[in-house]
This record gives sequence, structure tokens and C-alpha cells, in this order.
Amino acid sequence: MKVLEAIMHYLQKNEWADEKQPLHIGEAMGCWVYYTAIAEEIPALDISLNTTTDAELKELLLEAKEIALSQKKILKDFMFKEGIPLSQTESLKPMSRTEDIPLGARSTDDEMANLVSIKAASGIVACATNLSQSIRTDLGLMWARFQSEKTMFATKLRMKMKKRGWLKVPPAYIPPGKR
Repeated sequence: MKVLEAIMHYLQKNEWADEKQPLHIGEAMGCWVYYTAIAEEIPALDISLNTTTDAELKELLLEAKEIALSQKKILKDFMFKEGIPLSQTESLKPMSRTEDIPLGARSTDDEMANLVSIKAASGIVACATNLSQSIRTDLGLMWARFQSEKTMFATKLRMKMKKRGWLKVPPAYIPPGKR
């Protein structure tokens, strides 16, 4: 992250700074869609935090929530500055006790870990898409930062999921004639 921050600082202080150029419609849409996805992810993380009793999973969920809250704030401030309206999103979920949730209504730790994994993967893809469509340097750097944060988290999550047996792995592909 330090290298990315140094590059961002350099580009913003030199001729690459182009914040005065208006966003194009694709850049604005990318912001709106990602903001909505992040804002909807946070209540799902709260529900998972209310459900699990696994300390390792709780730590991962808290880290995912911290990343989502940070990115949501950065993006909200950017969107406000650029005049992009915010989407209507769900509010945060209140904390509850795991034992108060009926067994049939609880997700398993495996299901929660895979949900967080899917959200991280879709976030990485969304950031890459938005980065590739960005013309403005400041916006492109924001997407690069978000993608880096999600990628580092997803790598850590994948290692823990593999260790715990939660990782869903497709069957091996053996091409015809290789048996």
C-alpha cells in the first residue's frame, strides 16, 4: 500500500492531476454502482457478525467491514464533491446474540465465509472494470487503491478458508486424452 500511496501522491502533484475535467457518464455510473454494492455489503457483514461464534471468522468479518466502511466513506465524499447522487441503501443492523437466532435461520460459518469471498471477488472485478474505464487520474487511483485493499483481504481470506476446509474448489480439469 505504501508504494501505491507514493505513486498516487506523485501523480496528484504533477501534470497528471486532472480533477478539473468532468467525469464521463461511465465513471459516474461506476461510482454509483460500487457505492451501492459496498453499502449493501455492510448489513450482510453485520448479520454474519451476529451469527457466527467462530473467532477467526469474526476477525475476518470485522476486517471486511472495516474495508467496506472506509471505501464507502471515501467514495461518498468523492461522489458528493462531484455531484453524483447517492443510492438509497439499507441501514446498519443492530447487534444481537447468536443464541437468539433459531438454528434453521442461521447461516453456517462455511456459508458466511463463502459469501464474504464472493463479495470480495466481485468487488475486485468491479474495481478493475471501473479502473479500466476511468480517464481521470484521481478516480483511477481510487479504484486501484480499492482493488488493492480487496485483493489483499481476499488473499488472506482464501488462505484461512483453505485451512478451515471452507474453500469451494471446482473439480480438476483433465483434458481429453490426458488420462
